[in-house]
Amino acid sequence: MGKVEDGRAFFSEAWVEPPQKKTATPAEKPHYHGHRDRLRERFVAGGPDALPDYELLELLLFRLIPRVDTKPIAKALIARFGSLAEVLGAPTSLLEEVKGIGPVVATDLKVIAATAQRMARGEVRGREVLSNWTQLLDYCRSAMAFESREQFRILFLDKKNGLIADEVQQTGTVDHTPVYPREVVKRALELSASAIILVHNHPSGDPTPSRADIEMTKQIIDTAKQLGIAVHDHIIIGRKGNASMKGLLLI
Repeated sequence: MGKVEDGRAFFSEAWVEPPQKKTATPAEKPHYHGHRDRLRERFVAGGPDALPDYELLELLLFRLIPRVDTKPIAKALIARFGSLAEVLGAPTSLLEEVKGIGPVVATDLKVIAATAQRMARGEVRGREVLSNWTQLLDYCRSAMAFESREQFRILFLDKKNGLIADEVQQTGTVDHTPVYPREVVKRALELSASAIILVHNHPSGDPTPSRADIEMTKQIIDTAKQLGIAVHDHIIIGRKGNASMKGLLLI
């Protein structure tokens, strides 16, 4: 009888302890989550001036790239382009060359830049621009300073020097934009503008007026004067600042 039991024991399955249920442990949060919270708290407590450019850019990237440590990406963008303004002003093709920035994020950054420009334009539209000169320069800088090609922009003003319209009339190459004085004046007449301010950018970064800039401005002044349209100034925008031809006594 013992042998039979032994045989049965031999051929039967060996007893196996049932597997113990593992208690689920909460997944550890990535290290950058705490950093994001602290950065937000600093922004709320101190405002945007409490953060350097790369950290303010991080705050933007939190929403655009939600599950990635965005600090290295923000630093890489600033290192490549120089400042937050230059990052937002950079073309999408160059933004995408930075590791971590794909087409979608690059486009989102351009949407943010366009929103900032629209806000700046809202600050000067319909207002007496000559008494809000700083806001006007800020708007022109946000719109043009970081363009890779020259743009010739015209601000059309009414009798009270309020902004009627803001138009880019020509876009040229990296160092030249063709400008036609008759077309400038024709458009001013179409809008019933009493005065205009000319603006163009220098992609090189240096806002110093060239001899061609000065001569072209004088031609526009002479043509506009015959039809009772004043040219208040010609502003040149560059990454390194701006220059007023009137302020420099060139017109």
